[in-house]
Amino acid sequence: MKQLFNILTILIIFFTNHQASYCAVIDRTIAKSGINTNAVSVSVKEIPAGTAVYELNANRPAIPASTLKLVTLKASIDTLGKDYEFSTKLYKNTNNELYIKLGADPFLTSSGLNSLMEKAAKDKKIISPKNIYIDDYIFDKTEWGEGWQWDDDLNPLMPKFSSYNIDGNLLKVIVSSTNQGGPAEIYTTKFYPVTFMNLVTTGNSDNIKFCRNNSISPDIISAEGTIKNQITKQLPVNNPKRYFILRLEDAIGSAKIDYYGKFFQKKLPASNIYLVSEIKHPMSHAVTAILKDSSNFICESVFKLAGAKFVNNTGSLESSQKMLVNYLDKLNIDYKNIKIVDGSGVSKNNIITTDFMSDFLVKTADDNDFINSMPTAGEGTLANRMLYFKDNLRAKTGTLSDTSAIAGYITARSGKIYAFDIMINDPGSKSSEKKSLEEYIIRDIYMNY
Repeated sequence: MKQLFNILTILIIFFTNHQASYCAVIDRTIAKSGINTNAVSVSVKEIPAGTAVYELNANRPAIPASTLKLVTLKASIDTLGKDYEFSTKLYKNTNNELYIKLGADPFLTSSGLNSLMEKAAKDKKIISPKNIYIDDYIFDKTEWGEGWQWDDDLNPLMPKFSSYNIDGNLLKVIVSSTNQGGPAEIYTTKFYPVTFMNLVTTGNSDNIKFCRNNSISPDIISAEGTIKNQITKQLPVNNPKRYFILRLEDAIGSAKIDYYGKFFQKKLPASNIYLVSEIKHPMSHAVTAILKDSSNFICESVFKLAGAKFVNNTGSLESSQKMLVNYLDKLNIDYKNIKIVDGSGVSKNNIITTDFMSDFLVKTADDNDFINSMPTAGEGTLANRMLYFKDNLRAKTGTLSDTSAIAGYITARSGKIYAFDIMINDPGSKSSEKKSLEEYIIRDIYMNY
């Protein structure tokens, strides 16, 4: 018995020393990077046990950036269901009135809206409706995330999200050159009441900057710089509802429906109504767009839709937060030290810990479909990164000013699988330096654990 005890003691010491040596490898990697150690948070846990094998500042609150999408999307899918379909529906009542029930479909396009109205005219012979109502109660009126930066309002990666989602809530702008030194031409591919203060000249390079002064008018956009070739820019529309109504008027005209009245807001009645036509898109499209392309617009729409379903009412940040808390309670995850104020991670008001994220990844590691939807090396936001780990890595990246993060799963050379989260919130280093450190840390895990 004493001999067995001695053997167990030796084994414990052996594995403890090995574990310490593995941790020392990562410690040295971080020290060599030149990045402030206090700005680096790391948590690595073994799957499926959840045992922490490496931690550095793991309980220190930090900004997750787009890695937050892993949490909010997983919770949203749990609420909406993997088979959920985004939809925009057209109804008719017995009084020859039409109702458009908006579903905040982030994939709805102008051509899709055209199809909706053309089907009504062609298949149902709807030519002259008395009134057209819009049920837009799926979302509240808040169209941007808490803490989003006002000076980013022309960033095409951060358009407003609304019940009236269409064309990604982006306006296509064409800038064309003319004679050398002459003023460029600027126009939109679809009509929208926006005015361009055109200071762009034809030159030897394409270098254009757009800016908007909201204190003067949100629909006056200044453009300056030079243009050599024709280019297309996408700018967020300031008023998604106005843009949607304009596209609806286009669709009605294209379908040759005789209607020149106003569009009234009204909830869809429960009786004396039937479905005329519908445009649908699957949840799988959203999963790909969010995890691989890191779409903020689609993620915010999905997060808010899940909140709407959870409370069986209008979607809002508050309803989405309730939905998320309910999901984390089901997973038995401690969330007292975190704060989540949007779905996409754009806001710097979002605060989590790497311990929270790695715990989340451990407790959702049985969902292979979700994990396999995350990009591996060479895909999505990892298109030019982590190529050393091809097929052994599934991860979501995150980038904000002064912040870089990555979270996911790595299959080590030993065959063991680890959940990891790395967050680097450091203004004193370049983005490329932060991302290099992330890769070196993951390489240490792959090689040594």
